[in-house]
Amino acid sequence: MQRLSGGLQILEVPAFLDLPWLVHGFSTSIGGVSELNGERILNLSFTNWDKRENVLENRRRFQEALGAHDLPLIVLKQIHSDVIHHFESTGAEPCRGDASLTATPGLLLAIQTADCVPILLVDPKKRALAAIHAGWRGTLARIAPKAVGLMQMRFGSNPAGILAALGPAIGGCCYEVGTEVATQFASQFADAADWFDELRTGDEPNPLQWLNMMPPGHQPPSKNVLLDLRKANRAQLLDVGLQAEKIFVNDLCTACRPDLLFSYRKQGPASGRLLSVIGLRP
Repeated sequence: MQRLSGGLQILEVPAFLDLPWLVHGFSTSIGGVSELNGERILNLSFTNWDKRENVLENRRRFQEALGAHDLPLIVLKQIHSDVIHHFESTGAEPCRGDASLTATPGLLLAIQTADCVPILLVDPKKRALAAIHAGWRGTLARIAPKAVGLMQMRFGSNPAGILAALGPAIGGCCYEVGTEVATQFASQFADAADWFDELRTGDEPNPLQWLNMMPPGHQPPSKNVLLDLRKANRAQLLDVGLQAEKIFVNDLCTACRPDLLFSYRKQGPASGRLLSVIGLRP
């Protein structure tokens, strides 16, 4: 669901809102003090084209809109990996990695995206959380299932009780990757063919015959294919025990909605960055 607060458009998960001790939200590009192409936008990451003071003000406004202005923001130096950090306090230096865990009240875990999938996990019973950045490399490395595994180890979480939210990301309609990426996925996942589709001109043979070993058609396989990252991550979460009815997927495509979201693939290096956050209220 979308909520307007302080001039900012915030995306939230109704099931998460039922937990009064939880704060969460997915940002959009609406509002903010950064200026790009003559428009004011809510860029939430330190980029070459934006001023640091603008980003800090944007973050302040975003946290204010969430009612989390007093919570320290835990932002990782993301490297498209499967590295996961457990935070128990705010004293640590910024870490290199792509997911964070906590069961400590008063911390706000954050993930920066401009096409990749932001995933927020919450265990209502143990009051344990995770924030995950899943690009194709992180997805291939199973970062989301590994985060679930660490929640089991560190907090005693039961995967069947975990709630998951997959936020806005580039969709399977727009995320073009090389067939070598599809081949890597096929070598790791039995159902990988379900996550890919061929680029279409209207007269292609059955999609991905080359990947699922079906008899070849009349045309060679395309050089590029389309990857549905959210579908892949949802399947991985199901495989490690999460329940389908507890996985909430936002179907907004960053590349299709430049009016609301940022997309590095579509806008290039001058794109802003979205922030997805989750935390336990003190």
